[in-house]
Amino acid sequence: MSFTIYPAIDMRGGRCVRLLQGDYEKETVYGDSPFIMAQRFEEEGAKWVHMVDLDGAKDGKRVNDQFVIETAQKLNCHIQIGGGIRTERDIVHYLENGVSRVIIGSAAVANPEFAVEMLRKYGSRLAIGIDAKNGFVATNGWLNTSSVKAVDLGKRFVDAGAETFIFTDIATDGTLQGPNIKAIEEMAIATGKRVIASGGVSSLSDLISLKKLAHLGVSGVIVGKAIYENRFTVSEAIRAVQ
Repeated sequence: MSFTIYPAIDMRGGRCVRLLQGDYEKETVYGDSPFIMAQRFEEEGAKWVHMVDLDGAKDGKRVNDQFVIETAQKLNCHIQIGGGIRTERDIVHYLENGVSRVIIGSAAVANPEFAVEMLRKYGSRLAIGIDAKNGFVATNGWLNTSSVKAVDLGKRFVDAGAETFIFTDIATDGTLQGPNIKAIEEMAIATGKRVIASGGVSSLSDLISLKKLAHLGVSGVIVGKAIYENRFTVSEAIRAVQ
């Protein structure tokens, strides 16, 4: 299985930011233009860019969608978007405007029937985003933790036809402490589908460790802070896993 590097662009107020462990009070701004950031990533060889509407995740509606669509329509790389996607109209809005993959996160937990219906309609153009804290699912921009186990949620959506999961371990996200390899491995084994890992990557060796899980279905990794903090470049990351 090929292994993809997904450089991340988290948007808040139209700017590129990173939050520490999803805390909206712990924000660092890294750029004023999501499009220019994505363009830079594409020039460095990125085939995919992962975009997150942080305002949307918090407010439960699309907020920064114009920046996502501008990027999807002007660049050649694939865009996947998460954050604030609660309705079929949201999904269609992105897919009809050039976005390659839409991520359903909080809506999948709050309304599993909706997620199942959307998976049956849009198939591989959807991914299920599962954000976990101590093994349990977190929702609404990580402001709430549910009583649902992450692996149980994953299994439920496999039965509905989910092919791709984006699994984020909140405890490691934005910390540069290394990914939670064990939790990622468990999710891949439990679902038997493609799992894109997210959270904690700090070094090229972290990427290589995750690539070693490719035979289990770990098909890629989302990298944010390590790139913004100049731990390595996108092109170095891509070379490391080839």
